[in-house]
Amino acid sequence: MATATWTRRHVLSLADFTPAEYDTVLQTAASCQEVLSRRTKKVPALQGLVIANLFFEPSTRTRSSFELAAKRLSADTLNFAAATSSLTKGETILDTAKTYLAMGSDMMVIRHREAGVPQAVAEEMDRLGVRVGVLNAGDGQHEHPSQALLDLFTLTSLLDPEYPRLKLLADKKIAIVGDILHSRVARSNIWSLTASGAEVHLAGPPTLLPKWFGEWGVGSGEWGVGNGEENGEIGGWEDGFSQSKIQSPKSKIQNRKLFVHWEIEPALKEADFVMTLRLQKERMTAHLLPSLREYHQRYGITRDRLKLCQPGVKVLHPGPVNRGVEISSDLMDDSDFSLISQQVTSGVAVRMALLFLMGSGKPV
Repeated sequence: MATATWTRRHVLSLADFTPAEYDTVLQTAASCQEVLSRRTKKVPALQGLVIANLFFEPSTRTRSSFELAAKRLSADTLNFAAATSSLTKGETILDTAKTYLAMGSDMMVIRHREAGVPQAVAEEMDRLGVRVGVLNAGDGQHEHPSQALLDLFTLTSLLDPEYPRLKLLADKKIAIVGDILHSRVARSNIWSLTASGAEVHLAGPPTLLPKWFGEWGVGSGEWGVGNGEENGEIGGWEDGFSQSKIQSPKSKIQNRKLFVHWEIEPALKEADFVMTLRLQKERMTAHLLPSLREYHQRYGITRDRLKLCQPGVKVLHPGPVNRGVEISSDLMDDSDFSLISQQVTSGVAVRMALLFLMGSGKPV
């Protein structure tokens, strides 16, 4: 169990997470993982608290994971479904949040297709002077903090199951491949993985890489790009920040080991871990790919491509997976390489840890 004091009321982004906070989450998650291995998989840590799951867009893993995490901590849950809610009658999101506040919610887990919605709800709770924590379960093209934290826990607990910690990933090479432009998972993972001291290499088609690589990459010191010719005006990570007061990441990402490639081979070469991302076709507003078949041929993760990596390389995917597109189907099911099922399992422990830290701060 981590000894650091947890003072964060809301978890909206990983951009300002400290190493101590990462380690607190990781070590609390390890304690929660032990709880989940018991015959009786339940503790009274949050008994009497009410957690509202406000999911304004579809979700399977994240929603189910948060609900199960809350129940394992003995909290009561309220589950919101947008399609059958008063939103269809014209109610605003903030009014919906206030309704759940009036029902006695102590924490709100919020997922929305627009960037900045969880932050807006958190600011409203603070303005009202209530001690209600808000946890971002994914907002637009901004961030998905709990997914990145469960990925971090999956990797660090693989390296040291007894004592997972951030510095275990220092100097490891981690490749993130695919639709970086539309992925909030990639954004959160960039913060967490580069904070560990890992060397993070991003690879994907030029149309699916954010433009800020081209604008900030050249001559920016220790962080950079694979080579100069790989830069250009290629989309926009800033788009995920344009509809909210969320701070631009430029000043915080400098001096970290971050590289970008238009071809997959340099990113995979001697990589210790490979994370492939789902093509976010529902978020694409233009025809950005010739075909799914061509994408798989150039950027799909296969056994042959993994030969470029370190022996013992492991593969992750946040799900849901387009089999045969981002990753070959046989590789996805091969436990010698794939950590996908472990990610799902880690998700419950990490979300238990976050809810526990935000709602209690006492040992599990």
